[in-house]
Amino acid sequence: MKFFIKTFGCQMNFNDSERIKGILHSLGYEQTNNYEEADLILINTCTIREKPDQKVYSYLGEYKKIKEKNPKALIGVCGCLAQRMGWELVKKAPVVDIMFSSYNIHQLPELIQQAQAGYKAIAILENPPEDEDKLWEYPTVRDNQYCAYVTVMKGCDKNCTYCVVPKTRGRQRSRSLESILSEVKYLIDDGVKEIHLLGQNVTAWGQDIGMHFSELLYRVAEVDGVERIRFTTGHPKDMDEKIAKAIGEIPQVCEHIHMPVQAGSNRILKLMDRGYTKEEYLEKIQMLREYKKGITFSTDVIVGFPTETEEDFEETIDLIKTVKFEQLFSFKFSPRPQTPAYSMEGQVEDEIKTARMERLLNVQKAILSEIAKGYEGTYQEVLIEGWENGKLIGRTRTNRWANVEGPKELLGKTVLVQVVKAHPYSLDCKLVSVLS
Repeated sequence: MKFFIKTFGCQMNFNDSERIKGILHSLGYEQTNNYEEADLILINTCTIREKPDQKVYSYLGEYKKIKEKNPKALIGVCGCLAQRMGWELVKKAPVVDIMFSSYNIHQLPELIQQAQAGYKAIAILENPPEDEDKLWEYPTVRDNQYCAYVTVMKGCDKNCTYCVVPKTRGRQRSRSLESILSEVKYLIDDGVKEIHLLGQNVTAWGQDIGMHFSELLYRVAEVDGVERIRFTTGHPKDMDEKIAKAIGEIPQVCEHIHMPVQAGSNRILKLMDRGYTKEEYLEKIQMLREYKKGITFSTDVIVGFPTETEEDFEETIDLIKTVKFEQLFSFKFSPRPQTPAYSMEGQVEDEIKTARMERLLNVQKAILSEIAKGYEGTYQEVLIEGWENGKLIGRTRTNRWANVEGPKELLGKTVLVQVVKAHPYSLDCKLVSVLS
């Protein structure tokens, strides 16, 4: 039996897919990259914007053809769109045999049995089940041998007016420290060098169990063999000095943080219910720079939030120019059902969103060119994650992709390189020495 899985969305979704692969392997399934030969096709969905929703229906229409060749083939939908729409999605796409959400991935084996028996196996829960922790009993099947995602919490207690996460992923639930450390130790024993902590709002980990995210960073760093630590995604409101101090004190924590700002206008930030001002965000950027020398930042920006004026947009541009982000993920505002912003007055016309997006990207392109020049001639530590056509591929501690000529035997090693040529999104380097 073979399975094919298509994943949309954030790193949390990709980590969920790694868990799903582990469950399916335990059932005797083998993964295929060709959906036409699959006995089970799964789409792990995202619903943060409208475009991924539309893509799901398009893929379901394509996968439907497989049933004509293999009537016993099963098609499943999981993830955030499944959680938000439930049976409504099945009515629109009756080809779906299996549906579940992030709450009950661990119930996939019994859902497959129900579908094989000829029933619609639909299990969309209103709230997380009591046995949700059973998911951690299954091994993950990772695409990257040396860097591993570790989900440390699920859900979010924030109420951003544009966001469906609290409805699709539930309220905040921190995973126990013991469970996290157990998985980290298992991964290190399996050859992993970099641990990437994941959560919808990862810096809020521990708030519901009487702990603090900084404690988690210290404890993960104490695990013998952990060479690098990253984490995604933290809300600026929860980024406090204890976390900044830990980032500065722990050598394994890399010099890069993703901290979504979403907008640079205080008026728009208030409408978004983000819980901070532009000035407070910039203060936290400065605090992190003081604690962790050489730290870089990436961010998310929403363009065209309801009532956004030209002046509001210019405030966002000003913030981008001030911080000089190494990476910027920008999105045109997409109204999501069941969110306050969906019905807000003052919706911005799409052509205005498009024009502003183009201006923003041009500003960011100029910033990236400036940053790239600063890399040339510098020495960087790179963890080698891949090898292709005689080129080693890895990331710097600042999260830049680097290419360097070298033997395949250096896979999984940390090397010192010198940057010969810097591009906006990658670095061409020469090998200096092997560090570990």
